[in-house]
Amino acid sequence: MLPAAALYIFAVIIPSVQGGAYSLTDWDGVSTDSQFVGLRQYVLIFTDPYGQTAVKNTVLITVVVTIVQNLLGFFIALGVNARIKSRNILRVLFFAPVVITSIAIGFLWQNLFAPNGAINQVLELVGLGALRQDWLGNADLVVWSIMIVIIWQNVGYSMVIFLAGLQGVPEEVLEAAAIDGAGPVRRTWHVVRPMLAPAITINVMLSVIGGFKIFDQVFTMTKGGPGGASNTISTLIYQNAFQLGRFGYGAALGVVLTVFVAVASVIQYRLLSKQEG
Repeated sequence: MLPAAALYIFAVIIPSVQGGAYSLTDWDGVSTDSQFVGLRQYVLIFTDPYGQTAVKNTVLITVVVTIVQNLLGFFIALGVNARIKSRNILRVLFFAPVVITSIAIGFLWQNLFAPNGAINQVLELVGLGALRQDWLGNADLVVWSIMIVIIWQNVGYSMVIFLAGLQGVPEEVLEAAAIDGAGPVRRTWHVVRPMLAPAITINVMLSVIGGFKIFDQVFTMTKGGPGGASNTISTLIYQNAFQLGRFGYGAALGVVLTVFVAVASVIQYRLLSKQEG
């Protein structure tokens, strides 16, 4: 195990410790001089309007995407698990966005959400022209528009995990529940759902971690705009560390992101592990 451990220490542990050290300085990422500033960078994250917006957006995206993506993935999995002739085609169609790169997805939806894009044109055609919006230019709508893209792209991944769990549910158990008088809803809630506990744990953890780290779609579609309204912690890290020369502040954001992911993962793992038990 020594070679693998050495590589992990060199590539992960040492840079992480260095990043924590840099977060206590005002280093610009280039010069050899830096000044120790203590916790000033961390205080700035939660007092600066851009930092507050990024933290709020990151938490909002994580919560909404986790809930909606997993609910949709579960119900889609139930649908494509049924004995219908088109189930294999539907599985492919729902999973197809997962294998497309996030950058391509971002550019695709950027065009769809454009003021003269397909979404507004369809609204105009069906007589709902009053609902036309500048989806990515409206500070009140931009985060919700990005969440639609994230859910659309990743719901197929959740579906596949739930589908694998559903195929492991014994038919005789469902038949016994039906004989005992349980309808489809009761069978799903009291029989299927408990047996899918491991799949739920995996899906929720992946969704939460992915939500906290979201970067590609946001940066491709809006670069954090308009006016920083769609920034997440990850995009703010990139902007400060690599564009504005505020490496110390970017490192502090990275530490905060790491803490968020770690705390959320531990809490949800303990809660979902009890459900599995």
